[in-house]
Formats: sequence, C-alpha cells, structure tokens
Amino acid sequence: MRMRNRSVTELKGYKDMNLRRAKKLALALPIVATVAVAACSSSSSSSSAPASSSASSAASSAGSSSTGSSSTGASGGLKTGLKVFVIPKNLGNSYFTTADSANSGGAIAALDTLGETGSETSGTSATPSSQIPAIQAAVSKGANALIVSATDPTALCPTLESAMKRGVTVVTYDSDAPTCRTMFINQASTAQIGTSEVDVLAKQIGDSGQIAIVSAAASATNQNAWIGYMKQELKKYPKMTLVSTVYGNDDPTTATQVTQGLLQQYPNLKGIISPTTVGIAAAAAVLDNAKYRGKIALTGLGTPDEMKKYVADGTVKEFELWNPADLGFLAAYAAVELASGKITGAAGQSFTAAKLGSFTVGADNTVLLGPPYVFSSANISQFNF
Repeated sequence: MRMRNRSVTELKGYKDMNLRRAKKLALALPIVATVAVAACSSSSSSSSAPASSSASSAASSAGSSSTGSSSTGASGGLKTGLKVFVIPKNLGNSYFTTADSANSGGAIAALDTLGETGSETSGTSATPSSQIPAIQAAVSKGANALIVSATDPTALCPTLESAMKRGVTVVTYDSDAPTCRTMFINQASTAQIGTSEVDVLAKQIGDSGQIAIVSAAASATNQNAWIGYMKQELKKYPKMTLVSTVYGNDDPTTATQVTQGLLQQYPNLKGIISPTTVGIAAAAAVLDNAKYRGKIALTGLGTPDEMKKYVADGTVKEFELWNPADLGFLAAYAAVELASGKITGAAGQSFTAAKLGSFTVGADNTVLLGPPYVFSSANISQFNF
C-alpha cells in the first residue's frame, strides 16, 4: 500500500513537471519566431550577424544618403558633424585665403557642403613657432581632422604625431610634413612645377644669363623640393647661371627687401623665379618701373588677381599656378573620407571630391590635384581668384 501511494505521488510530480515544461516552451516560441524573422531580414553576406547589427547597418545606410556622399563603402557613408580645422602656414596670406575660405569655394566651402564644422586658424607668421600653438589649440577643442600646410617638414611632427595618437586625422596640403601625416594633397607634380618654371624663364631670357630665386621660408618643404628640380632642369641650359637663392618668408616686406638686395648685388641679373605667391607679387612690385620692366624677367607661382596689373603693363609675361580653392576643396574631401573611415590613404584607393571628380591615392599616401597652369595676357582675364 505504501509503495502504491508512493507511485501515485511520483506520477503527480512527473505530471506537474511536464506541465511546467510545456508552459516554458509556449513562452519561448515567440522569441524563436522573432529571431528567425531578424535572421531572414539580414543580408546574405551577414546572415550570421545578430539582429542588432542589422539594425545598426540599416541606420548607417539611411544616414549616408542624407550626406549626399558619392562614395560607397562598408561604413555606409561619410560622417557628419566632424570638427575639422584648416591650418595654413599663416593667416592674412591671399593664397591661403583663397584655398581655405567658403567664399572662394575652398576647404571651408567643402566642409559646409559635407555637413562638417570647419574652421580656419593659424598664426600670423609662416613659422613653426607661430603655427604649432594653433595646431595644439585645435586638438584641445576636439578636432577630428586637421588640414595643415606645413611651415616645416619636421618641427611640426611632435605636435602632429601627438594628435594622430589621439585619433585625429592629419592631412597636409600645399606643403608636406611627410613623416607625420595621414595623407598629402599635392597641388601639382613637384617635378613639373620646378622644371616648368625654369623652362618658362629660359624662353623669356633666351636661355642665357644670371638668374636668382626668391623663395618663401628656408625650411618650407614644397619650396625646397621645387628648387631642387629647378637646379636639375638648369643643367639643360648651360648658359643660365643661378647666382643666388634668397628667402622672403612669405612676408611682403621681407620679400621686397631681399628682391631689392638681389638687384643691388647682381646688376647683370636677367631673371627671377619666385615659387611663392607672396614673393612673386613683391618682386613684381619692385620690378614695376622703367628701370627694370622688360629688362629683368620674372616668373613663378602667383594668383591671377594679384598679378593682373603686372601682366597688363609688361612687368610679367608668364607665370604659373593652379586654383588654390580647388586644392583646399580636395584636401577637405580627403580629410572627411579619412576621418569617416571610408579610405585609409593607401596607394591605389580612390575617392570622389564632388565637382573635381575622382582621385586615386599614389605613392607615399599622396594625391595629386593636377598639372600647373601657365597664365599670360592671353588668358589671365578669364580668372578671378
């Protein structure tokens, strides 16, 4: 009898246990169905991803279409709201004003279009000691990206490297700091700029005579690279002699003084190359009189608006440049692409910079804007920058 009662008790226990299991199974079925639906809604390439990942990807894709980006990638689009600081060699320099400002269609214009917060800041002189505090201040304000025209290839590096360690994207433009940036936006082929300026001057002085160079700062990466190619190109013209290279430091007063010094020291000077917009404008002003006009040729890199007067009166026949606004615009797009994780800056990668078209990253993480353009009386009136 006791065994019988015990069996009944056990049977009741089994019955209760099975009932509890059934209830649990019933509660679990909706969850299983939900997971199944989520798995079906994910893409075939990520079918094993959790439902939350699929939702995140969908949100990212929706955000990308609102940015208007023409790029495509796994991240789904360019980030918006990035803090990007444009840091030229110095403020008040018309070349960089054109390259950077929203009014000219430069870097800030591109950043505004992309939905980023863009600011231009720098020191007042084209020196590392003036530029470094501006870089440090930008980082302390939470910069996501810096667009820098380097006043020195190495002096800025401790500051830029510190920024990069904090996750800040560093893009150089116009003048490079090769060992401490993510990407360099080169305005034109370094070799083409250097060699073509010598060729332009040689044509004007009959391939013969003493010439001099009025550069910017002695430490400026781009200036020194161009001058290196100028010296190589001069080997093609054995009757042309480079007698001196002087430095105006991208300061109008200093550039004027060193140009006047050249004229006093070398009375037989036939031509001057100034591969800096500040320098060529200052040199043109010095040569713009009956004593020198038409007797000493001048070429280099200048902006059309600053040089129109000197081209019109014959002080300058030809000079070169590119559109600085396009340079800044391209640098801004590159910075946002990098800061958004769309590209890494590796050679062979491509991205699109809106109106400028598509660009491919070359060796040394460098992107080339295009070849230099020669301005003369035949075409200068067509340009306003």
